[in-house]
Amino acid sequence: MTNLVFRRQFTVEWGHCDPAGIVFNSRFFEFFDWSAWRLFEVALGVRPSELGATFGIVGIPLVDARARFLKPAKFNDVADIASEVSEFRRSSFDMKHRISIGGELAVEGSETRVWASQDPDNPVKLKGIPIPAEVIARFRAGEPS
Repeated sequence: MTNLVFRRQFTVEWGHCDPAGIVFNSRFFEFFDWSAWRLFEVALGVRPSELGATFGIVGIPLVDARARFLKPAKFNDVADIASEVSEFRRSSFDMKHRISIGGELAVEGSETRVWASQDPDNPVKLKGIPIPAEVIARFRAGEPS
């Protein structure tokens, strides 16, 4: 069975770049985050702001992020990003992101996120809770049409 992969294309804007017109590295983490939230919206059919009401969670906070920069991205480049959940665990999951420019891999990224609810013992804190099987099943459905 294949993983659901969310794909989108975007053009690098001047605001993403340093004065030399090359994408500032931290911007790639924004691209990963945008794509992660869109993947969840597509897979679950729920806007991020509705996750709490629908699934009883506060969100999917990021607890680890990494990137490997293979090719610079520049102003006006058209980039393709592909994002997927690569592994589910009890209350956390890993994501992979691949950004290509002109068909060539430019950046590989990975994230670990947590299916999080408010901690009943301390409302200021978040707590990982088990990811429902029906949620996991939505990410194993294959490519969106």
